[in-house]
Amino acid sequence: MSRDEMTLVFRCPRELAGVLPPPIPAVQGLPDWFRAMPQKAFNMVTQQETQTVKRCPPFIDAMTYGFLIPLPCDVKVAEGEFSWDFDLPVNSVNNFWRSPISFHDASQVAGTPYHADDRLLIKFNNFWTIEAPEGYSLLFTHPVNRPELPFVTLTGLVDSDLYTHNRVHFPAHWHDMNFNGVLPKGTPVAQCIPVKREIWTIHVDVLSDEDAMRVRDLSRSISRETGIYRRRFRAGKR
Repeated sequence: MSRDEMTLVFRCPRELAGVLPPPIPAVQGLPDWFRAMPQKAFNMVTQQETQTVKRCPPFIDAMTYGFLIPLPCDVKVAEGEFSWDFDLPVNSVNNFWRSPISFHDASQVAGTPYHADDRLLIKFNNFWTIEAPEGYSLLFTHPVNRPELPFVTLTGLVDSDLYTHNRVHFPAHWHDMNFNGVLPKGTPVAQCIPVKREIWTIHVDVLSDEDAMRVRDLSRSISRETGIYRRRFRAGKR
């Protein structure tokens, strides 16, 4: 199979093809609240309309970069109990790994803000292997700017150009203890962001007089005119 070198390859057992919802480009998974929100809103402090984050390229680019891993079925939550109806066919990889969610003991996050003695850490099970191009790792994190979800997926970095023959699962802290309802099939449970492995150093310096003048000029331009970052500094990502 020929493919562009910047392709991520997601594979599942043949028997699960067409059963599992596939990963999707993050740009296709924007939430309903983002699509419905206005581009401008009235600012009570300045007494004028100002732009919302819907017009903020960094906010949008973070949400739409990479790929989203979807929940494979509806999960019902009632009084802290999780249940689902997910009858996977027998497959060639693992016949007993068949639930969308499993759990970590609280001891595994002891000493972290995710720990609670009376609460397990949930784990979203992933049925896909992922192969990245040589030299790339994958940052798996909570879907960006999605605080309305009743969980927070823990962040991890996996060298997915080397670790290609096993699945990466997604531990998550269930923070909304008052949630009762259905987490629907397709809910994004993790965002997958390719990261090129390079050695970085840090250099701390001061602005030169010329640099300071450029900062002042650009700041004035941005305060006078909208869309400067989007037109002059935003790089193409798709």
